[in-house]
Amino acid sequence: MIKVSVMYPNTPGAWFDHTYYRDTHMPLLKARMGDACLFYTVDKGIAGRAPGEPATYVAMCHIYCDSVDAYVNAVEPHVNEIRADIANYTDIVPVLQFSEVIVERSGELGR
Repeated sequence: MIKVSVMYPNTPGAWFDHTYYRDTHMPLLKARMGDACLFYTVDKGIAGRAPGEPATYVAMCHIYCDSVDAYVNAVEPHVNEIRADIANYTDIVPVLQFSEVIVERSGELGR
């Protein structure tokens, strides 16, 4: 299993619409990816290293797929639509990372 992390750096003066991201953008991404997206999570940054410090990232999402190929094959036909929607919720350029999931304990999270 792999995880694609899309992270939005907390940049002074930038804006991010968490409601739009949660309620519109991520469901759009899931709909376009279909079963290739096993599940996703959305995070809202609330603090940095210590309480009161700004969060490193204002928001993140993590998209779980069976493989990098599964992700690429599902997103590629819709990449222009997905990218065009970014302007509806932020002016931040996201940082992406692909990771191999080596421990998965979703059962402990109530799944």
